[in-house]
Amino acid sequence: MRRVQPFETSDGVTLNVDMAGEGASVIFQHGLCGDAAQTDEVFPLDAGFRRVTIEARGHGHSQAGNLERLSIATFCDDIAAYIEKNLTPPIMIGGISMGAAIALRLAVKRPDLVKALIIARPAWLTAPAPENMAPNAEVGRLMKTLPLGEAKTTFLAGPIGVRLAAEAPDNLASLAGFFSRTPLDVTAEMLTRISNDGPDVTDDEVGNLALPTLVIGHDRDSIHPLGHARALAARIAGARFVQITPKTESRPQYVADFRLAVGNFLKEL
Repeated sequence: MRRVQPFETSDGVTLNVDMAGEGASVIFQHGLCGDAAQTDEVFPLDAGFRRVTIEARGHGHSQAGNLERLSIATFCDDIAAYIEKNLTPPIMIGGISMGAAIALRLAVKRPDLVKALIIARPAWLTAPAPENMAPNAEVGRLMKTLPLGEAKTTFLAGPIGVRLAAEAPDNLASLAGFFSRTPLDVTAEMLTRISNDGPDVTDDEVGNLALPTLVIGHDRDSIHPLGHARALAARIAGARFVQITPKTESRPQYVADFRLAVGNFLKEL
């Protein structure tokens, strides 16, 4: 059964914390412009853990606050503050896409809080503004500069839209949905700011991580290249890499594979 609670950040922004399941807490974070429904879909509650998703500023039912503060570092600091106030660290932390970048940063910057790590469908390695995030940035740019209908038409007919329609239709569907996501100004700002951001960690710092780590990836995904997942798994000593079915091929199998990979990892800790 899912339940929610509010959490107020140090600068007065109210975040929505979504939880499900019973047992030791696992912080599991959503992707850019996503929410707790994304993490709830793939988290295996039968593994005997409690999923805790702190919807990031401007996401789900959380307030956005000052738009200039929207960043992976801020989202990470908010989670660290929540852990320190409400949980007994160290705990397990993971995430999907942007959530994976947040989890990676937290493991590097606050190792005292993290005892195990789940990196699912990473969109970043260590550098900011990776080329694979350019489609998200382009959607944000068009939303800021053109009337909404024209912005969407321009994107779908442009080179990025045409390429994704052929290579990664699931990515394209997500990007097209951003044009109807409200509030529009917050969505546009998040897409541009976060797409040009990064976890702000170094390759050496990632290589020095020494904690149980699961990395999940799949192919047919231009925003979350399989190579990124493989590269992070190779850099983190002892990390387990699992390749799952892409959503483009079968969403039910994607969900089943994701739950199985996470469930097996959690049960073995």
